[in-house]
Amino acid sequence: MTARSAARSFGAELLPILPGGLWLLVFAVVPFFFLIVMSLWTATVFGIEPEWTLESYRTVFADPVYVLIVLKTLRISLVSTVISLLVSYPLAMFLARMQGRAKAMFLFALFLPFWSSYLVRSFTWLPILGRNGLINHALISAGVMSAPIDALLFDEFAVYVGLVYVYTLFMTLPIYLSLDRLDPALGEAASDLGGRPVQVFRRVTLPLSLPGVWSGCTMVFLLSVGAYVTPSLLGGTSGIMVGNVIAGQFLESNNWPLGAALSVLVIGMVIVSVTLAGMRVGLRQLFLGQGR
Repeated sequence: MTARSAARSFGAELLPILPGGLWLLVFAVVPFFFLIVMSLWTATVFGIEPEWTLESYRTVFADPVYVLIVLKTLRISLVSTVISLLVSYPLAMFLARMQGRAKAMFLFALFLPFWSSYLVRSFTWLPILGRNGLINHALISAGVMSAPIDALLFDEFAVYVGLVYVYTLFMTLPIYLSLDRLDPALGEAASDLGGRPVQVFRRVTLPLSLPGVWSGCTMVFLLSVGAYVTPSLLGGTSGIMVGNVIAGQFLESNNWPLGAALSVLVIGMVIVSVTLAGMRVGLRQLFLGQGR
């Protein structure tokens, strides 16, 4: 093969991925590079000075407030992921076992709330969890409580409720896709060999659906780490997460280098999480939820 034909072949292979590569370069790589550069600049009372320093990173790791916020964000994200898994797995199994029109109707019902805005779905919980909301009204009407419960809203509990609700689809869908692709004959064969339902689930169904589980857990964890709207609306001061702190640095404190340093830290945690999950099940299975 001549050099000219090799170059032509390489160009033909490169052309289909060029638009996507340019999109990633312009909207992902360049902004991230600029974020890193900004985190190394100096913040003054007059704005940002392009003077290189590691002061923002020293502040992030030396100030216990920021360390605790980051650890709290990781804890909330992990707990939200676990709760989402416990809620979504039975739902995914139910959907996978449905047939025909009933399955289509339930899938439509699952997607329906997500056709509305993320902000609207978060706002929905305000009249439900509030002091004069639906839950408190029902408990008082039933005689269970004599006074409203204030801890339902503007607390960590409300953040968990909001995150699990808004990210349910991202956990349920990959698990459902993994379960829906399973051959029913595998479970039947395990039952014929004497396996009880719990054993069949533990030794057949669960292992084969793990790619979907890992995919859903990774997506919910990553989305929860960067959550801003839900903690801001439902959590109050008790449910503040690192996304709220970053927004405060950019919009209120005008300390863009510190906000950029916190953003780089969050993105680093996201990259590590995706890498670890990808090493466990493979990147293709991680994002498509495909079985082995």
